[in-house]
Amino acid sequence: MDLKTPHTVVIGAGPAGLTAAYELSKAGAPVTVLEASDVVGGISQTVERDGWRFDIGGHRFFTKVPEVEALWHEILPSDEFLMRPRMSRIFYNGKLFDYPIKAGNALRNLGPLEAVRCVLSYLWVRVHRPDQDSYEGWVASRFGWRLYRHFFKSYTEKVWGMPASEMPADWAAQRIKNLSLMTAVVRALLPASNKKDVASLIEEFQYPKLGPGMMWESCRDKVQELGGEVRMNTWASAVHHRGGRAVAVSTGTATGTSRIDCDAVVSSMPLSQLVLAMEPPASAEARSAAASLRYRDFLTVALVVPERFSFPDNWIYIHSPEVKVGRIQNFGSWSPFLVKDGRTCLGMEYFVNEGDELWEATDDELIARGKREIAHLGLVDAAAVEVGYVVRMPKAYPIYDVEYAGHVATIRAWLAEHAPNVHPVGRNGMHKYNNQDHSMLTALLSAKNILGASHDVWEVNVEEDYHEEQTGKSGGPAARPSRTGRDAPFHPLPTRPNDLLVDADEGVA
Repeated sequence: MDLKTPHTVVIGAGPAGLTAAYELSKAGAPVTVLEASDVVGGISQTVERDGWRFDIGGHRFFTKVPEVEALWHEILPSDEFLMRPRMSRIFYNGKLFDYPIKAGNALRNLGPLEAVRCVLSYLWVRVHRPDQDSYEGWVASRFGWRLYRHFFKSYTEKVWGMPASEMPADWAAQRIKNLSLMTAVVRALLPASNKKDVASLIEEFQYPKLGPGMMWESCRDKVQELGGEVRMNTWASAVHHRGGRAVAVSTGTATGTSRIDCDAVVSSMPLSQLVLAMEPPASAEARSAAASLRYRDFLTVALVVPERFSFPDNWIYIHSPEVKVGRIQNFGSWSPFLVKDGRTCLGMEYFVNEGDELWEATDDELIARGKREIAHLGLVDAAAVEVGYVVRMPKAYPIYDVEYAGHVATIRAWLAEHAPNVHPVGRNGMHKYNNQDHSMLTALLSAKNILGASHDVWEVNVEEDYHEEQTGKSGGPAARPSRTGRDAPFHPLPTRPNDLLVDADEGVA
């Protein structure tokens, strides 16, 4: 092997970390991957309990990035993928709204009087514009206050645990972009001959038959076959830098510590933790910025129920403020291989903070809550639940508060000056709400940079639509690819010509 080939330490064995490790290993570059837990995949892992398999958040494998598409099938054989129908609905006020919302369904569910009120509310904000510095004002100015309260406020605040009035407008601008009620109505009224340029949401997506964890278990194996090292239950305790470059990573395990000399570091650990792990310590300004970055945590209460309680949706968004559950997965609709004959498993998803009441509740308490809430919604008889499981996932979503962008900029500037060979990648690594394919792309480009290229990784997924669109166009790094295969927790507003309104997602992340 060429002695000049850089040795890279990769921190984290999720999609971004393993993608970087695989790309470097294919190029013959030595790689050591550190994973603090005993399972690969990060939030894209598949959890197994008593033969039931749970996808953490739900991962639709859809991308407009050809390199990522090719990589999926290079890592996992095509016959291990299923093509699955895409379906999601919104549960609001005791009714299920189609997603994307369709005119007839919306009018029936809202009722003609409320539909008129929503239009009048929209006309009001066209004259009396709300302050658009916040997420709340930005969305209300485009859809009116009534639609905002129906389809954005409750779910958004449930997901992020903060008032939507305290969320920055740039979050909404990134996710919803130029859509508005008027845009949706005009598209609904266009004659068919004028609808050719209107993108539509994907109708189906690829999915590994045993869940996304299959992909990352296979990737780990391929890295090792190529000579890379993957150390499980091993965490990075310090990143040492000297003379303007990172030179080593100290690791910890249950049995001791070690130090790995390196030429580059790829980090998918939370950006805040990376800065606080630098040795000598980062500047006070950078450490203060790191300590100010916040994350939202996540837990799933999986309830096994008879198949008669199944529904065709991959998931249902719960906009009812009287329950804490934010979304309900039907794992049987993702893949029949995740569940068992005659039954399905419904994943009640809660957006939480580590240490809060829900996070600290016992599994039995959470399962009891899940049963109460799903019965309250009228979706399942609580007595029909056979067994339940709880899965906790810390730091699932980086929070976009009003100060996060400045904190990230401060950290980037310090790293560029003191450790430019440290490459943050992925969602938590960059404190950026990347989806799975965008996270993989940041890792691919970072690996190429280590090998001599010069890509601006921070431009991936900047100011792009967050829609699962079919436009007939493919994208690569130079085209700023726009969609990932990951929908959690926020989803886009509909752009389908026959759809009237809006995706009532979290209005979040």
